[in-house]
Amino acid sequence: MTDKKAHWEHVFATKRENEVSWYQPLPTQSLQLFNQYQIPKSARIIDVGGGDSYLIDYLLGLGYTNLTLLDISEHAIERIKKRLGTKAASVTFIVSDVLDFQPETPYEVWHDRASFHFLTAQSDILQYKQIVTQAVASNGYLFLGTFSQNGPLKCSGLEITQYNEDQFNSVFLPQFEKKYCFLEDHITPFATIQNFIFCSFKKKD
Repeated sequence: MTDKKAHWEHVFATKRENEVSWYQPLPTQSLQLFNQYQIPKSARIIDVGGGDSYLIDYLLGLGYTNLTLLDISEHAIERIKKRLGTKAASVTFIVSDVLDFQPETPYEVWHDRASFHFLTAQSDILQYKQIVTQAVASNGYLFLGTFSQNGPLKCSGLEITQYNEDQFNSVFLPQFEKKYCFLEDHITPFATIQNFIFCSFKKKD
C-alpha cells in the first residue's frame, strides 16, 4: 500500500463526511457545468477522485445513466455505495490511483473537483494530462475544480498545487480548448473559506 493510498484510506475510515473540508451537500458548481453544456443523459461520465461526494447522487436524480466514480480509497467507495443503496448498481466504481488508471472506454465528461490539485510533481501532472487526453472522447469535456491562487496551500495535511487560468492552459492546451473559468468560495463545515477555480475544457478532434 502506497503512502498516498494509506493516507486516504485512513481519512475515509476515520472521518465522517461532514468532518472533511471538501464536504459539499449540494455540488452547485459542478452541476452548473453539466447544465451549461447540456450534457446528454446518456453521456459517459467519470467523476475522478470523487470520494463519497454527492455529485453522483444528483446526476442519478437528474436521469444520467452512464456514470463511473474513481477513487483511490476503497473506504470512500464503500461509503457512497452504502449511501446510494440499490442505486449503486447503476454506477461503475473503480478503486485506483488516477495515475494508474487505464481507461477502457472514452468518456464524454471527465469531472474532477479537488483531486487534480494534489498532484505537485511535474511528472505526475503531465501523466495526468496524458491519461485525460486518452480518456476523453473527441469533443468531450473536462471539468476541473482546484484551489485557486487565493486558496489554501494544503488540504488534508498534504501539499497542493494552486491554479489560475494561465496555469490550466499551460497544462491542457493544445489538446483541449478552454471554454470557461470562474472563481468560487467554498464554505467548509468548519466555517472557513476556500477559494476554488473551476474551468471547463473541450477536447479537440
